[in-house]
Amino acid sequence: MSADRYERGAAMLAAVDGPAGLEVVEGLAKSFPDFARYIVEFPFGDIYARKGLGLRERELATVAALCALGHARPQLRVHVHAALHVGCSPREIVEVVMQMAVYAGFPAALNGLAVVREVFAESGIPLPVGSD
Repeated sequence: MSADRYERGAAMLAAVDGPAGLEVVEGLAKSFPDFARYIVEFPFGDIYARKGLGLRERELATVAALCALGHARPQLRVHVHAALHVGCSPREIVEVVMQMAVYAGFPAALNGLAVVREVFAESGIPLPVGSD
């Protein structure tokens, strides 16, 4: 079962993050091989592979959760990139992070928007992204 979980997880990780995700896991595996395997098997092999939500919805939820945590800036950067990779629009990402002002507070949303600004700049996405 574990080999199946790992293979399924590696495929999902590649679908979400592209080659960058596997590179992160390979780097982690050099020092912490068990933890690297857990990251592939559990979140990606078990959770991301479930039916019920698509990758876009999962990434929007992940961006929201990491933003709300307020102490996961590196992971938020990875998942803003991943959200773009799976087809989320820049506007959707901005809106999700702005929504966190209501439920996680303005500091969390401001910090999240700072990450979004950095990732969008790296990706060549101009700001502002449009508003209502």
